[in-house]
Amino acid sequence: MKKPTAEERRRMCTRKRRYRTQGDALDAALLAGVERQRAAYQCQLCGCWHLTTR
Repeated sequence: MKKPTAEERRRMCTRKRRYRTQGDALDAALLAGVERQRAAYQCQLCGCWHLTTR
């Protein structure tokens, strides 16, 4: 699998919800009832936190 280009990475980031902290991201997953299937990571592009599938 090839690495995404800078433009593809930017588009992936802008399509995702952004959370100020890791706790905010995990709280959102808990409220949605998907906390077991999601993990939070800090985005290198925007510096915010996103949720990803485990």
